[in-house]
Amino acid sequence: MLTTVQDWGELAEVSERAGLGQDLVIQTAYGDSGKTTYFVTSEAEFAAVADEVTGVEIKVMKRINNRPIAIEAVLTRQGTVVGPCMTEITGHADLTPYRGGWAGNEMFPTVLDDTSRHAAIELVRKLGDRLGKEGYRGFFEVDVLLDTDTGDVYLGELNPRISGASAITNVTAGAYADVPLFAFHLLEYSGIDFEIDVEEINLRWEELVSEDEWSHMVIKHTSSTVERIDAAPRTGRYSLDHYGNLVYTHHDYDWHLLGNESDAFYLRIYQEGDYRWKGADLGILVTKAHLEAGHGGLTLHAKYLIDAIRGMYCTTVIDGDELAPKPTPAKGK
Repeated sequence: MLTTVQDWGELAEVSERAGLGQDLVIQTAYGDSGKTTYFVTSEAEFAAVADEVTGVEIKVMKRINNRPIAIEAVLTRQGTVVGPCMTEITGHADLTPYRGGWAGNEMFPTVLDDTSRHAAIELVRKLGDRLGKEGYRGFFEVDVLLDTDTGDVYLGELNPRISGASAITNVTAGAYADVPLFAFHLLEYSGIDFEIDVEEINLRWEELVSEDEWSHMVIKHTSSTVERIDAAPRTGRYSLDHYGNLVYTHHDYDWHLLGNESDAFYLRIYQEGDYRWKGADLGILVTKAHLEAGHGGLTLHAKYLIDAIRGMYCTTVIDGDELAPKPTPAKGK
């Protein structure tokens, strides 16, 4: 439900009335990678985030055991073209300091079974068609939740824009065998008259979606320190050598040609001379290897890649006095 509350008592009352219980997930609008997603089960937990969630419109959800799925789509004048289904990598302490924080995506053949995949795609298509009535056009991303207890599929969160998952969406086998999803966005805004069979495209892409494997993860600074970066890993291609060490091989801006699990591409965000702080995105690593294990944790390979990239940073911790603004000297007469 969408609501506005002033205190825990009001939240508990409206949540019970709506049948949501008190094991809740609360989101404020305009979130950023989980920074505005809060898990609340008691008055004490509510008090810890009260300044963020009272007096503003919030989305209140019943917490369920789920697999988060990301799906990108493009709303065209002919209908909604839906891209592949990807799992979402969220909340891993090795990657993000935020419990509900998004930190990457994975695409592989068994992300969803055929029934759940079709249900998810239909939900996204219907949402796109409804957005069209609001005048929306072009690219958008939807977080879909698969209830692991019941198998039900729910719409979760809407990001009406190009999203972090786009890096994977546009390098899939379907994108190469057919048309990259982003091309439909460009076509919609090109001013060119066109006619496409949206139903046929969506059916064909459902079949192609099982033909590729890609993963990426956003590596954040997870501690509360503020640090000046003295050295940072370069953007480009990396590979595991004969000793199992992750080494830089060459400069590159294109990750499309990664060949196997031993290769990786790293896009550096902050470089020498920049600062990093809690939640800052250090960079994005793309690979064809699996990053999440079946039990919901990260694979040993993923943990190694994270540690290897972090180990390439050299930093100096900045204390509070150094960050504080210096007083302006008084001018003499």
